[in-house]
Amino acid sequence: MTTLAPPTSFDSQWIDGGWQPSTATRSIDVVNPATEETLATVPAGTEEDAHRAARAAAAAFPRWAATSVAERLAFLERFVAALQSGADQLAETITAEVGAPTMMARKAQVGLAIGMAASYLEIGARFAYQERVGNSLVLREPAGVVACITPWNMPLLLTMQKIVPALVAGCTVVLKPSEITPVHAYQLAELIAGCDLPPGVFNLVVGEGPVVGAELARHESVDMVSLTGSVRAGREVTRLGAQTVKRVHLELGGKNAGIVLDDADLELAVRATIDQVCFNTGQTCLQWSRMLVPRQRQDEVLTLAADAANRYQVGDPRDPATDLGPLASAAGAERVRGYVESGLSQGANLVAGGPGRPAGIDRGFYVRPTVFGGVTPEMTIAREEIFGPVLSVMPYDDESEAVRIANDTPYGLHGAVWSADQARAVRVSGALRAGVVDVNGGSFNLVAPFGGYKQSGVGRECGVAGLDGFLETKSIQLPEDAAELTGPRLRDVA
Repeated sequence: MTTLAPPTSFDSQWIDGGWQPSTATRSIDVVNPATEETLATVPAGTEEDAHRAARAAAAAFPRWAATSVAERLAFLERFVAALQSGADQLAETITAEVGAPTMMARKAQVGLAIGMAASYLEIGARFAYQERVGNSLVLREPAGVVACITPWNMPLLLTMQKIVPALVAGCTVVLKPSEITPVHAYQLAELIAGCDLPPGVFNLVVGEGPVVGAELARHESVDMVSLTGSVRAGREVTRLGAQTVKRVHLELGGKNAGIVLDDADLELAVRATIDQVCFNTGQTCLQWSRMLVPRQRQDEVLTLAADAANRYQVGDPRDPATDLGPLASAAGAERVRGYVESGLSQGANLVAGGPGRPAGIDRGFYVRPTVFGGVTPEMTIAREEIFGPVLSVMPYDDESEAVRIANDTPYGLHGAVWSADQARAVRVSGALRAGVVDVNGGSFNLVAPFGGYKQSGVGRECGVAGLDGFLETKSIQLPEDAAELTGPRLRDVA
């Protein structure tokens, strides 16, 4: 394993256009998940840090909201260029703090993030910020101060999904990244600092969710909270935000199903599913963790899936041969192993992987790509989000049963349908209670609305919907010559 340089120590927060010392009295260790060594130390941000950032954002809001769209997009052009220039350093940091293999960090973690940011250059320029509806002028105006609370699994991409449309909309931002992977956020703040953004428009506070996140969610100066995280965190943010009736956008978890219909290309469907389940070492909310297959073809599927899973190389994320790096934390690795053990204890058929460490690896938060067959809907591995490279293959007897099993979850984020008949696949997709469905491996679209049904969240990100989510609607009623004024003392007004 590669050993990193001595850890970097951070003691400040980016507030009101500069680095300000945190009021924290303790620090948080950021751990390299591949080596279990300390990568950096960051301040355990305080309520006072969050308060100062929220007040700075509120003070900056009137000026930023009054800027033209052209001025905001000029900032975004500079920011995209800065991201492109800093891409290699960002990717290196994400490999170190997330454990993402080097190629995946550069192309997906950072590459998609840059693509997401750049997409708003066109979206922001073409968006209808005002329109005439009858005798009303309908305006779309910035929502205000936005607290953006982001997770550790795809940290830069999920940050771009929030802060870029918020800033283009004319909102000011306080970013609270995960304390597990905050180092890239310090680099992000430095990049933004070089893009001529007015002080207070963007602020960064690093700390723990129950302290910094909670303070931002209830703070009177914050108008909106946008969270990507767990259902538990979503409930808490909603509860705290309700104290001041905030707008709350939630992108939460998923227990996603891929349905393989009886006419599908089985080998393609299995290979693509295993690849998707192992993407980012299984740490994505979009993961197809359940694969629903015709009962008579389950054995064939399991043979293909086991062969595919066993081909994945687990190891040092800096090794070009590595397919799967470690999970991002010790707690995550322990959780995934616990789910694998539960599958075994509840009678699922293990055909690949298992709860033990990968062979030859005795350090780091590594798990094995795992495939279970014979999984039934009541098993824990079929019901709960695992957030690791674990696939449950579940048999069904007919199409309607497949749809019923797929929908039998409190989540509704993502799904997949595989069929030789695309029209049939689209029809089945329409029956799934999910916000996003891929047909025959359809690729992720950066400008299509993204979000879920049920407990997978509230609202949509990406594309036009992502920008619209940070805007308020105002109707200005204009007088019309033929309109009749109403009211007891206005009837006779000429």
